[in-house]
Amino acid sequence: MDERQFVLVARIRTKDRAGIQMVLAGLLPHGSVTATDEGFRVEATLEGTSARDLNRMLFSALRRIDHRATLHADWTAAGITERFFDYTARRTGPAQVPETE
Repeated sequence: MDERQFVLVARIRTKDRAGIQMVLAGLLPHGSVTATDEGFRVEATLEGTSARDLNRMLFSALRRIDHRATLHADWTAAGITERFFDYTARRTGPAQVPETE
């Protein structure tokens, strides 16, 4: 299967901010990681064969550091957004296009 480019927008809840921030810096060196009250907001672009595989890779890395971390992730490629909560796929649908006036 060919690799595609996915745009990730995610919320991560964690108690171990320092550990998770180090993992994110290693996995998403060109992404945007913003601290929030509960953890982090992440925006990045990654290449992979499927959103499910990329989500599994990211969430597994987070859980190695903080076994109570949670991940709400939207992966978008080719006009389709796949939403995940932790390992579970929640919804797939067309990508939202910002309205222009």
